[in-house]
Amino acid sequence: MKPTADFKDRLLTCLGGPWPDAPALEAKILSTEQLDGVKRLKVSYQTEPGEVVTSWLLVPDTANQAKPAAGICLWHQHNGAWHLGASEPAGLAGLPMHHTGLALAREGYVVLCPDALGFGEREKGYKQKGGALERFLFLKYVVEGKCLAWKHILDMRRAVDYLVSLPEVDAERLGCYGHSMGSTHTWLVGPWEPRLKALVGNCCLPTYSAIHRKQMLHCFPNFIPGLYQYGDTPDIAALIAPRALHLNLGDQDNGSPIEECREGIARIEKAYQAAHAEKNFSYFIEENTGHVLSPAMWEKVKGFFAKHLS
Repeated sequence: MKPTADFKDRLLTCLGGPWPDAPALEAKILSTEQLDGVKRLKVSYQTEPGEVVTSWLLVPDTANQAKPAAGICLWHQHNGAWHLGASEPAGLAGLPMHHTGLALAREGYVVLCPDALGFGEREKGYKQKGGALERFLFLKYVVEGKCLAWKHILDMRRAVDYLVSLPEVDAERLGCYGHSMGSTHTWLVGPWEPRLKALVGNCCLPTYSAIHRKQMLHCFPNFIPGLYQYGDTPDIAALIAPRALHLNLGDQDNGSPIEECREGIARIEKAYQAAHAEKNFSYFIEENTGHVLSPAMWEKVKGFFAKHLS
């Protein structure tokens, strides 16, 4: 399906409409832990009036006000691990393969790892838990004329607000990374957050055409009511052009069937060609690889950030 000429406007309407004005951050540091070469801080800030969230902030010892570092927002995966959320990339729990926030901080970046709504500490205060809570939240936003993707994008934009407020961060050198649902979050937020100059998604580009063909049940943030009549998910990623975007994919990833992914990549490439920014889009499809962050994929991530955020 070819996207309509006014696709971005249609996308915003389907998501739920314009973004509200941002309230004051009212940021606080809740705790600080010194690790090897990195400080891990628990911080809080306000996303909407009265809604205060906590996130993990990782600051390399080399970053300070006199020598600010590039900043990266890191969106965590789903994997049915609602109890983990941001604690996994922050290096506190989960799979070492996905302790990517801590790893990037040790590469010299200031990294912010926020919980998505319904995950980690943002599961607290609700009667429902886990998958039932995620379903409840999705339906709650739908009846309000919005969707869960709208809320996630709003919260991610506030995470960027927080990151640029830090004296240790060079606000002109910002990126984001995510695996799985975090990859979905990368191409969801990209069109609405021009401050992100380098975006990397690992192992998640599910298209509606593939979801329908394979009859897949996927993460709720992938589903934007009414969008498929105007375009598909790769068309959202294409709106990031001309800013730098890299996608990693495994050719055996059942969550992102490679046939439709290849078609989607071709559409993204066309958008970058139209913007005369071909050098800013890259992708890596690893053979005989599923839904993982492989060593080869991780090298692509690090190399991309080194190129575009140095």
